[in-house]
Amino acid sequence: MTILERFRLDGKVAIVTGAGRGIGAAIARAYAEAGADLVVAARTVAEIERTAAQVRELGRRALVVQTDVMQEKQLLALVARAMEEFGRIDILVNNAGGSPPKPALATSTSEFEMAFRFNVGTAFAMSRIAVPHMVESAGGGAIVNISSVAGQEPSPCFAAYGTAKAALSYLTRELAQDFAPLVRVNAIAVGSTKTDALNTVLTPEIEQQMVKMTPMARLGEVEDIAACALYLASPAASYVSGDIVGVNGGMNMLNMQMPRAFD
Repeated sequence: MTILERFRLDGKVAIVTGAGRGIGAAIARAYAEAGADLVVAARTVAEIERTAAQVRELGRRALVVQTDVMQEKQLLALVARAMEEFGRIDILVNNAGGSPPKPALATSTSEFEMAFRFNVGTAFAMSRIAVPHMVESAGGGAIVNISSVAGQEPSPCFAAYGTAKAALSYLTRELAQDFAPLVRVNAIAVGSTKTDALNTVLTPEIEQQMVKMTPMARLGEVEDIAACALYLASPAASYVSGDIVGVNGGMNMLNMQMPRAFD
């Protein structure tokens, strides 16, 4: 097998949550281009139908499953549908998540707990449900969690999101120990990436400041994240597990300046 062939996913089946747009959709396209069939999940059917159409244009099969990751019954149904359609699961990408920046004193306890559940609890639940099927149907597999540089570098207004992503990164390392040697578990510490979520706060002035504070002097593209997700899911990374890979332009601090509580 050549080096380039080690990045192929021929014959593999991948589930990607939050696959309707942004990073999730880009990962689904990358996996399809590498030869995988896809199960694309998100709440908005029109968005995952669009991703599925892109997968099919690349010559691969795609199953659309409307899923709210906060509902465990729907996670069970998602995995069941994947097994019914494809008979195996090789890769799981826990991409669904997020929480807007908000001052700590303005963040309610319920909002804090919701951020934790959305970003960490759902990844745990999905992994726990999918892994037995991975092992039974494919003999093993790979999990890729989409974490954030916000979980590594503290900043004002990221108490909920940053703490949740830090927990997701640590969960990644814990599950890698639990599931070794059959299932590899890794995460990507994503930096500021051009997505619809970022665009809600991005102005030319904010973007200029963020670029200035990023060592690589640009914001990330979803394809930057997808390329890493492909590596982590592929045989090329067969000796990589429990790692948090930074795809963030070299950031060692958040590049979005936020107010402190007593400024």
